[in-house]
Amino acid sequence: MSNNSRLESIDTLRGFTMIGMILYHFCWDLKFINRFDMPWYGTKWTYIWQQSICWSFILISGFCLHFAKKPIKNGMIVFACGLIVTAVTLVALPKSPVIFGVLTLHGSAMILVAFGDKLIKKRPKPAIILWALLFAITKTINKGYLCFGFSKLYLPEALYGKELHQGMKNLHLTYLGFKQEGFVSSDYFSILPWIFLFLTGFFLYDLLEHDFNNKAFHIDIKPFSWLGKHSLLIYMLHQPVLYGISMLLG
Repeated sequence: MSNNSRLESIDTLRGFTMIGMILYHFCWDLKFINRFDMPWYGTKWTYIWQQSICWSFILISGFCLHFAKKPIKNGMIVFACGLIVTAVTLVALPKSPVIFGVLTLHGSAMILVAFGDKLIKKRPKPAIILWALLFAITKTINKGYLCFGFSKLYLPEALYGKELHQGMKNLHLTYLGFKQEGFVSSDYFSILPWIFLFLTGFFLYDLLEHDFNNKAFHIDIKPFSWLGKHSLLIYMLHQPVLYGISMLLG
């Protein structure tokens, strides 16, 4: 799986995405912590902004799994960082903690896909279509249904604890994607549907591998590429820094 060739364009793209994420989270802090009047925040445009950041990170993460020398170990480290974020926010922000956030998803996907890839001797390139299609179908699974174009297939309400208002119980189901009624998290990324987007990025590597010598894959724009190379460290540090700035602002 490991490939030592560095694609600077991927680092640069991830760096741009990091900037977008930092700005988005800073706006969140200003609105919900500082109570700034920001009526534009929370509209469909900020939703599109947030989704573009998430999609980019997850696709890139799946793509870059091929460059990891120890992908399962790396996944465990990222997962552990997700647990740290959860623990800190449960103490610092008990009303809006991060439970099953993006780092938990990234770590889980890295472990599952890396482990699964070891069991599969050959990856069929057309499978990328299957993973992208499964992501499109399950994108709404947290809301209780699957989407088949203009048709919806509603899943059993018992899976979501709607009758019993399970909330923070049955967290294994919430982790998988069946978000329990009453569950609270300010950053929620379940295994389903997001692992399918991760797999789409993973298989995208196979489609593009023969073009890696192209100059388009070696665009090194500093400091964006630096941010991309240190994305996990930046992610872990950026929110405490933003919270500090928010407190200084009042």
